[in-house]
Amino acid sequence: MNLAYIPSPTISQFNIGPVTIHIYALCILAGIVAAVWISTKRWARYGGNFDQILDITIVAVPCGIVGARLYHIITTPERFFGPNGNWVEMFKIWNGGLGIWGGIALGALGAWAWCRRKHYPMALLGDAIAPGLLVAQAIGRLGNWFNQELYGAPTTLPWGLKLNTAGSAIGSSEQCYDGQTCPTGTLFHPTFLYEMIWNVIGALLIVWIGSKAVKALKAGSLFAIYVMWYTAGRTWIEALRIDYAHTFLGVRINVWVSMAVFVCGAVALVVIMQRGKASDLLAEKLRTITELEAAKEAEADKK
Repeated sequence: MNLAYIPSPTISQFNIGPVTIHIYALCILAGIVAAVWISTKRWARYGGNFDQILDITIVAVPCGIVGARLYHIITTPERFFGPNGNWVEMFKIWNGGLGIWGGIALGALGAWAWCRRKHYPMALLGDAIAPGLLVAQAIGRLGNWFNQELYGAPTTLPWGLKLNTAGSAIGSSEQCYDGQTCPTGTLFHPTFLYEMIWNVIGALLIVWIGSKAVKALKAGSLFAIYVMWYTAGRTWIEALRIDYAHTFLGVRINVWVSMAVFVCGAVALVVIMQRGKASDLLAEKLRTITELEAAKEAEADKK
């Protein structure tokens, strides 16, 4: 008998009149708000302002959601196009299924396109948003807890996750994703909690490194460190999960992706440190752009 464990919520959604509110979506939204707040504070130190971050967010978030969904569709096509698939499910993101790699890739592309249009230093933006992204990802993982999904293998540890069938969560009827029958009361590794803790530690570490090595680091270095930290954690956390996933050489696809992106992050860090521009130089450029934008707005207000 397990005397200590982490309980699962009995609800994953609630209704306000005819509208169904999914807690998973609220967690994603809360993470975005936290990331915007943190990024704004850091961006302002470089000479930017809230309006710039808001504009970037309005462009990057929709791109990120589309990218995250596309990644999930590409890596699990049978759910949508297989013999038992339903293509309509592609649009029901509230049922889960957002791949972080696609979200980061397409979200970053959207942010890059906007920064290029407005002449904002993208490398500086990456450093500003790095810790905020980790905090957002940590908060977003709470949605998996409410959905009772993406948990790890059975465990006897006192912080194991205990599922329940009291609610309508996605995982309420899927105690063992691998098709095996688990005894009643089986606990599972709370991979959502592992990733939350890992991401919060990473966010604090990036802030600390940035404050201690601000003169030594080139612009973009902190974002490269974010990529390396997140993928290092995702590699071992992903390996614990038992939900269905395609494998290659017996290893989950997302583990291979994590390792490959880690290597790319490490290479990017080396290149940035050798050829990148100083943060102070780009910050001066950003301050000039911000001043010009403010002057244009003031002139427009007079007309």
